[in-house]
This record gives sequence, C-alpha cells and structure tokens, in this order.
Amino acid sequence: MPNSPVSPTNDTAAGKPAAARPRKAQINLTVRQRLELSPTMVRVVAGIGEPESFEDIAAPEKYVKLVFFDPALGLGEHPDYWELKESLPPEQQPVTRHMTLRKVDLDRAEVWIDVATHGDTGYAGPWAANAQPGDTIVAVGPGGRWIPRDDAAWSLFVGDDTAIPAIAANLETLPAHAVGEVILEVEGPEHEQEVPVPPGMTLRWCHRSTQDPGTRALVEAVKTAGWPGSPEGLQVFAHGERETIKMLRPVLFDQHELSRDQVSISGYWAQGRTEEVFQAEKRTPIGQI
Repeated sequence: MPNSPVSPTNDTAAGKPAAARPRKAQINLTVRQRLELSPTMVRVVAGIGEPESFEDIAAPEKYVKLVFFDPALGLGEHPDYWELKESLPPEQQPVTRHMTLRKVDLDRAEVWIDVATHGDTGYAGPWAANAQPGDTIVAVGPGGRWIPRDDAAWSLFVGDDTAIPAIAANLETLPAHAVGEVILEVEGPEHEQEVPVPPGMTLRWCHRSTQDPGTRALVEAVKTAGWPGSPEGLQVFAHGERETIKMLRPVLFDQHELSRDQVSISGYWAQGRTEEVFQAEKRTPIGQI
C-alpha cells in the first residue's frame, strides 16, 4: 500500500514526534514436533504459551518475527524481547527473522512454521533443521493484512519456496468453486511437496535447476499461465525473491493490465543478501518492488 501524503497540519509537520506504532505481542513457543516436507523445507509445530493472549488476525497469510538471542547471555527460556531490545548494547541485540505462520490452531494452542532451509548458515534455517521437542523460542506478532476474495473470477498464486507456506494458507480459505492457477518454483522435482488446491484450480511446478540463463523459471511460467481474456475480477498473489518479483511486475501490470488493488506483490528475500541488508535496502530504490 503506498504511503499517504503527509498533511502539513499533522503532528510530524508541527514538530511533534509521530506516535510510535503499537508493539506486537510476544509469543512464547515450545517445539512439539519437526517434520521434513522436502529436502529443503521443514515444518516446526510449536505450542503457544498462554494461547488466550494470542492476538490473532483475519488475514490467512500471518507472519511473525522469530527472535534469536545470543546464547552466550544465558537468558533461559522465553526472555522478554522488548525489555532486552531496549536494554542490551548493540553488539548483543537479538536477531529477528520474518517467518510465515503456515497454520494457527488455537484449539490445539499451536502454530505451524514452515521454514526453507538452505545450508547451515543463518538463523531460522539451522534452527528449524535442528529443532527438537521441548526447545523454546520467542516470536513477535502476528502481522499480515491481505485477504483473498472468495468471489474472484480467476485467481493466480505464484511464489518460490519461501512463499509456499503463505500460498498454502491462502488456498485453504478459498471456496470450493474457486478457479485459477498455482505456480510454485523450487530447485528441482525432488523439492516439490504436497500443496492441496481447490478442485477448480491447477497446480504447476517450475524448477530453477532447468531455467535458461538470464531467465527466471517463475516469470516464464507465469507468462504461459491460462490468463482469461479480461482482467475483470482477477486477483494475484505474487511473493518470492525480490528480483524475480520485480521481473513479474510488467507481466502483471503492463501485459495483463491488472490494477494495484488486484495484486498482492512482495519480495520476501533477495539473492545474496542477509535479512539485515535486505530490510535496509527496502528503504532504498534498489529494494522497491
């Protein structure tokens, strides 16, 4: 959503500090189970501490920040994130990683966190790959706002590994009569996983390992989707690697003449960037989607 213009009569323009955003609630999680969904996708099922205080939201694509504290501090189970964020020196600040909640089940007081694991570096991937029942972790959230229309004439959901959890969560909310396509990009056939889709929608996989030089498998697959003749009533969810998503923009907005309110579009990550660099670049031209 584009930023609203700043009114000359608001507090910021008048020299008063802008009101701070409300803090997202801390969620204390305890691992119950770890499941391998593919060679590079792990599902961590975690119990919610004090589920009655979980601040659920309507959007099916819910995300949280997983919080990783310096183990050398010996903080024990479920430290207070907001207190430590304000009190710790810069070199000991907790590290956060944005992750989609694949499912929230408040009846069972648990969440599913599906994590793409690429190698042994980083934070979220190694945590998920090695998670064991009884392990604890702190999260903050949830956030999210896009809700798919159940009366859309045609729906298209596209994304890479990192977007599969959000796409699957959205698909579960669609009515049985929904029609459209789901296009998912993974490294190769062995990385495909079960993703239930409504009867009227088709699921197609594309593979980075066989994409032609200078192209993106996901972009090429979207070009060959069974697009209706008119953009009327269409909705598109396109999330994934930043440069790939940038390459999708002309396909969606120029070629198929979709309006901005018909599309949820976001770069979840950027090739060769850490989370910290990626988040900083989002405030610069290179990071704009």
